[in-house]
Amino acid sequence: MSYIGTLRKMQTEYDPESGNLQYFLTLDNNRSCSLNELIGQEISISFSGKIFCTFCGSKTKKTFSDGLCYRCLITLPQADMCIMKPHECHYDKGTCRDEEWGQKHCFQDHTLYLSRSSCVKIGITRKYQQFTRWADQGAIEAMAIGTFPNRKEVGMAEKAISAELSDRTNWRNMLKNIITDKPFHEYQEKAKELLDEQQIANLHEDIKVYKFNYPVIRYPEKVKSFKLDKVPVFSKELSGIKGQYLIFGDEVINMRSHSGYEVTVNC
Repeated sequence: MSYIGTLRKMQTEYDPESGNLQYFLTLDNNRSCSLNELIGQEISISFSGKIFCTFCGSKTKKTFSDGLCYRCLITLPQADMCIMKPHECHYDKGTCRDEEWGQKHCFQDHTLYLSRSSCVKIGITRKYQQFTRWADQGAIEAMAIGTFPNRKEVGMAEKAISAELSDRTNWRNMLKNIITDKPFHEYQEKAKELLDEQQIANLHEDIKVYKFNYPVIRYPEKVKSFKLDKVPVFSKELSGIKGQYLIFGDEVINMRSHSGYEVTVNC
């Protein structure tokens, strides 16, 4: 089969009971095919050399933040600096790029979580998309430790905890499946020590740990990442999928970082 369109990050379906993840190639915001079924088979991707902004659709030489052109980067609320640093939310100062967007996306329940992808990390996400967030990070297990009413409050809690607990994933170790086995409860206790009473009131008492199984038949021994800008045409056997990466032996490609790239995929 042949599929043509502009790449978006891969979509996932997660089964909480089994922990299994199903991946889908996504072109022009539409699911094109199930990628799990292609594990062990050869697939080819050809980059046309054209890149289009994933928001306004304009042709661009370079993309930022999930495929935005520069104009959208500096004007859209979803690309504002407070999205990367939620504790610096400036909505209350009347300087939000789009107050209606801010009300809809920032003033809703957010999850404070611990996930295990390489080390154990602290993180935040909108509550409704927590499973997608964990899958995108390549977490093998994760737990929601608290729920906060808006993005700024959960961001303040994350900032306090990240002073002593990492908020980043070592993506190379994640792809090689080199993961710490330290128990979550040690990190839970440390998180409580770093929060004030009001923040602790948002933490959960009954916490469930969710596990994630990725479709991988062989993890890389030495991770070699490549971009379509330098390797516009390739054909390789797909040996696994984890996070937003396609794995071809020891070579990997981050599909999310190629959002907006016009490609032809043959499988």
